[in-house]
Amino acid sequence: MSIKCLPDTQDKIPKIPVHLTRVGVKGVKKLLKIEREGKRPIILLPTFDAFVDLPSKQRGIHMSRNPEAISDVLEEVVNGSTVEIESLCAEIVNTLLKKHKYARRAEVSMKSDLMVVKKSPVTDLKTQEMTNIMADATGYRDGDQIIIRKMIGAEVIGMTACPCAQESVRETSKQKLLEFLDEETTEKVLDSVSLASHNQRGRGMIMIEVPHQAVIRVEQIIKIIEESMSSSVCELLKRPDENAIVVQAHENPMFVEDCVRNMVQKIVTEFKHFPDDTLVTVTQVNEESIHRHNAFAEKVATLGELRYEIEAMDEINGR
Repeated sequence: MSIKCLPDTQDKIPKIPVHLTRVGVKGVKKLLKIEREGKRPIILLPTFDAFVDLPSKQRGIHMSRNPEAISDVLEEVVNGSTVEIESLCAEIVNTLLKKHKYARRAEVSMKSDLMVVKKSPVTDLKTQEMTNIMADATGYRDGDQIIIRKMIGAEVIGMTACPCAQESVRETSKQKLLEFLDEETTEKVLDSVSLASHNQRGRGMIMIEVPHQAVIRVEQIIKIIEESMSSSVCELLKRPDENAIVVQAHENPMFVEDCVRNMVQKIVTEFKHFPDDTLVTVTQVNEESIHRHNAFAEKVATLGELRYEIEAMDEINGR
């Protein structure tokens, strides 16, 4: 049966000729299998957002081309070999600009849960930990070329203990101990015990640009985030594990600002070979236990700017 040629309403001139920055689809879910050399494949259920810009002389984009571009690229991945998620987003961007000849810019983002197997700190019990991973790619036309920038990142849950509250507890405890102990003994007691504080569930996030021909393993990012809080956390813990995590957190108290600065320093060290114009976004949200609000801190900068700040700090400290 022949299909009649239907009118292309999207190509008409809009009544209000305004250029739109992003038009597309959000929340496209797909099944993705990523092969790994010498390891079991990773199975993801990612969610994609895909947009292009829209000229002022065109009423609408051809919306079906966006999920179609996602499907086309994922089909190639299924039939191919190893692929990085940020490169996957970059290829979708490239496909979008080929399908939307009128668009000058395209943007794709992907988020997915990733199951990571780790061991509890004392009893070495295997535990499955859920982590959020994400990737972005943005492309634009430069003459006959398409220039694409891509980023990869992760969001990891950890634990923080408040330094300010802990200092207050230390001072009140000191006054009580001085009622029956001398100053020297009191200080020894305070230095030998874990002091109470209020805790937060911390959510650390890093997004870092992937330079041309460079590779960033998402495990690197996850490790940086975990090590930048007072303590990492586990889904499965026995009593010795619980004790170890609580003690570690209270011996390593962190403000939300401390977590961001820790991540920044580790990024500068881990990716010292990356170019200065590499874009980095570092975010920490601490879900408070004694307040109704949450604490937030963020740093957005190029790697060159971060290097400059860290090097200036090292010079001040005489390193």
